[in-house]
Amino acid sequence: MKRTILLISGIAGLCFSSMNKSPGPEDSFERQVEKVADSIKVDDIVVKNLFKYQILAHKKGSFNAELITEKVYLPHQKLWDSCYAMIFGEKNAALFNTEAGMQKWNQTLYPQNKVQFDEKVKKLLKVNLNRTLSCNLKKFSRLVPYHPKAVISIVFTPLTGIGFGGCSSDQFALELNHENTDPEYTLEKGLPHELNHLVYENFRNKDAGKDTALSQTIDEGFACYFTWVFFEGKIQKYTAVENMSKEQWEWYLNNEKKIFAGVKPYFSDASGSNPLLRNDQIKLFPTAPKTLNYWLGFRIVEKYVEKHGPDSWKDIYKLTAKEVLEKSGYESYISSL
Repeated sequence: MKRTILLISGIAGLCFSSMNKSPGPEDSFERQVEKVADSIKVDDIVVKNLFKYQILAHKKGSFNAELITEKVYLPHQKLWDSCYAMIFGEKNAALFNTEAGMQKWNQTLYPQNKVQFDEKVKKLLKVNLNRTLSCNLKKFSRLVPYHPKAVISIVFTPLTGIGFGGCSSDQFALELNHENTDPEYTLEKGLPHELNHLVYENFRNKDAGKDTALSQTIDEGFACYFTWVFFEGKIQKYTAVENMSKEQWEWYLNNEKKIFAGVKPYFSDASGSNPLLRNDQIKLFPTAPKTLNYWLGFRIVEKYVEKHGPDSWKDIYKLTAKEVLEKSGYESYISSL
């Protein structure tokens, strides 16, 4: 599942205006970490703050190996055993699917990277992690007529690769130390995007064309459009699509007809290797910023909603990708350009 990584700045805070109070000077960093909830649960979505004990296991300069087992490994054992151990291969599996392996790398990872890791966590503390998570999850539950089951852990890892994503809905992770992850942005703005993927995925998997480039395009575009809906239009549409700049968005608008004509032949392709999904490699449009399918999917969904009404985005969960395109009127719009 695609990861969301960039920072959106300057956005009025919806849930966040009341939670940006800096911790009091009397609170040490360690004390602030202790106040972070072990987990936040809303309906069937659980976010586990495993990073908390990856830090506290080193309290007062000593290492508590049992804390890693009890508070990091066992609470989300499926993530470590079935996802990380698989992703990084047999050679590295024992790092993640054994207690001894988990304890070994946790003994050195935080002390060796303390300055960088602490800075990441301080960003989360600044926005009040407990309230931000709770607020976003509750708002998602109110907006979306379908409630996914998901378990998401916020972690530090010795090998990174997920960013923000996972192997299945109960094996999701946000890697705080991934080089392209801004955790503050991801939890405030990226979480709605990823949760929408989880809801739509349940319906998409029933579509015979679920593996096509068009299906992937609608999936990503819908997640971007939902993010814009989630923030009630208080972010620009272009920022909801991979945090584009206004200039990047205008490039797409200026080339919209060419883009559609160029990628339409690949809508039914299920190989994953086509210009719509991999323009970064195939370079059908070498000067295109960001990724074609996120933008095109957003535009198709946008046209669908323009045609069917402001709440019609909820229809898309139950429609196939082909139906969304056909009912959006997007092709007619392109013909009129």
